[in-house]
Amino acid sequence: MASAVDILVALSPLITIAVLMVGLYWPATRAMPVAWLVAIGAGVYWGMSPTWIAASSILGFITATNILWIVFGAILLLYTLKETGAFEAINQGFVSISEDRRVQVVLLVFLLGSFIEGAAGFGTPAAIVGPLLVGLGFPPLAAVTVALTGNLMAITFGAVGTPLIIGMRDVFSDVSRIQQEVTTQGDFASVAAWVAEIAAWAATYHVIVGVLLPFIGVAMMTRFFGEERSIRPALEVLPLTLFAWAAFSVPYWLTATYLGPAFPGLIGSMVGMVITVGALKAGYFHPDEEWDFGPQAQWPDHWVGDIAPGESSSRGTTVAADGGQVVDRSPPMSLGLAWFPYLLLAVLLVLTRVWTPLTNFLQTHGVLVWSDILGTGLEDSIAVLYLPGAVFAFVHLLTIGLHRMDGREVKNAWTETIEKIAPAVVALLFAVATVQIMLQSADATSGEGMLLLLSGVTANLAGGVYPFFAAFVGALGAFLAGSNTVSDILFGTFQYSVASELGVSHTLLLGAQAVGGAIGNLIAVHNVVAALAVVGLVGEEGRVIRLELIPLLYYGVLTGILAMLFSYVLAPGVF
Repeated sequence: MASAVDILVALSPLITIAVLMVGLYWPATRAMPVAWLVAIGAGVYWGMSPTWIAASSILGFITATNILWIVFGAILLLYTLKETGAFEAINQGFVSISEDRRVQVVLLVFLLGSFIEGAAGFGTPAAIVGPLLVGLGFPPLAAVTVALTGNLMAITFGAVGTPLIIGMRDVFSDVSRIQQEVTTQGDFASVAAWVAEIAAWAATYHVIVGVLLPFIGVAMMTRFFGEERSIRPALEVLPLTLFAWAAFSVPYWLTATYLGPAFPGLIGSMVGMVITVGALKAGYFHPDEEWDFGPQAQWPDHWVGDIAPGESSSRGTTVAADGGQVVDRSPPMSLGLAWFPYLLLAVLLVLTRVWTPLTNFLQTHGVLVWSDILGTGLEDSIAVLYLPGAVFAFVHLLTIGLHRMDGREVKNAWTETIEKIAPAVVALLFAVATVQIMLQSADATSGEGMLLLLSGVTANLAGGVYPFFAAFVGALGAFLAGSNTVSDILFGTFQYSVASELGVSHTLLLGAQAVGGAIGNLIAVHNVVAALAVVGLVGEEGRVIRLELIPLLYYGVLTGILAMLFSYVLAPGVF
C-alpha cells in the first residue's frame, strides 16, 4: 500500500507544473526547468542513483530534439510561405468563393486550419488563420475564438504525426515493460504497429464526435458575435458543415487506419478542401442570404485591439474592409504556385514512408545514436534525414527559388521561425526530461515507478468509470503544457498503466488520451496568448478561455461516453 508521502512525491513534478503555470501564470520556459529539478528530487527520494537520473534526463533531451527538428522545419516552411505571399493568395482564393462569414469559417478555420495543423502543428493554425480572418474584416476576438476551435480533429496528429510518433511510440519504446507486453499480450510486431492502431481508434473517436465541429465554430461566431446573438444563422449552413465534415473525415479516417499517424490531418484536409470547394463552386450549399457581422461602430471595445479589422499585408499588398465588405485584391501569386510547396511536401513525405529503398536509405544514413547512456542500457537516436524536419527544410530551400525570394525575405522567415521556436526549446527539453525521470524510476530501482504508483491509486479511486475521464486527463496535460505532444509524453504511460490496473483496453484509453490532448489545446494558456498577440488583443485570455470551455466540454463528455461504450460493450477485446 502506497504511503501518502510516496503519492505526494510521485505527484510533485505535476503539481509543480500546475501551480507555476496555472496558479502563478509562469511561462513553460520557466516552469518546466523547475519541474525537472523537482523531478530530480523525487528521483533521489525514490532511490534513483545520480547516474540513472542523468541518463534519464539525457534520454529526454534526445527525444525532445527529435520533436524540435520536426517543429523547426514545419514552422520554417510555414513562415517562408507567409513571407512570399503564398498564404495571402491561398486566403484570397477561399474568399473569392464566398463573402459569407459562415462559409469562410468552414473553409478557413475547419479545412485550412486543419491543413496547417497537419503540416506544422504546435499552435500555428490560430496564429496564421486568426490574422487572415481579421484581414477579411472579422472582429479580432471572434477571429481568435473560432480559429482555436476549428482544427481539433487534426491536432491529435499534429505536425505529420508528431504527438503519436514522438509522444507515444518513441516514449513507449523506451519502457521495456511496455515493449514486452505489446509484442506478447498485444500480439503486435512492434510498438510502432501498436501506435498505428491507437491512431486508428483516435481517428474513430474524432470522426464520431467531430460531426458537429464545423457547425460549433460557426454557431459560436453567430451566437456570441452576431447582431442577433443566435445560433439560428448557423443552422442555415448546417448542410455545408456536415458536407465539409464528411469530405474531411472519410480520407482522414482511412489514412489513420491504413497509413498510420503521420498523414491524417494533411490528407483529410487536402481532400476535404478539394471536394468542399468544388461543391461550392458548382453552386451547392450556399446559404440563401449572406451573413455578416453588424456595423463595426456597434462592436464592444473588447472585440477589437491594436489591429483594425480589414488590415493584412503580405509583400506590400493590403486587403481593406469598407463598411464590412471586403475589397477584393488580386492575389500576389497564382493559387497553383502558392500551393505547390505543400503539395510537394505531401508527396515527399509519403515517398519517404512508403518507398522502401528510400526509407531504408534515410533510416541508415545521417542517424545520430547514443547507445548505453552512462552505462544504464538506455539508448536513443536522432534520424536527421528520416524525420519530417529534413523534408520541410528541403522544400523550404526549393521554395526560395520557386517563389523568387530575396535575401530580406529569407532572413525574415528564419528570424520569425527562431523567435517562434525558441521558447519551445527550453520547455520541451525539460518537460520530456521530467517525464523520463518519472518513467525510468521503475527500471532504475527495479521496483514500482512513480507513474505506476500513481496509476494504481487513480484506478482504485475511479474504478470502472475511469475510461470516461481518460480524455479529460489528456486535456489536462495539454492545458498545463500547451502541447498535445507533451500531454502524450506526460500522461501516455500513465494511461497505459491505469488500463493495466483496471483490465480495460490500453489502445482505447490511449486513443481517448490522444483526443484529450487535442481538446486541451483550446484552453492552453500560452496558445491563447499567442493567438491573441498576433491580432493585437493580449489581455482578453479569460474571455476566450471561457468561450472555449463550450467545445471542450462537448468533446470531452462525448469522447468519455464513447470510451466507456468501446471499453465495455463494443470492443472490450481490443488490447
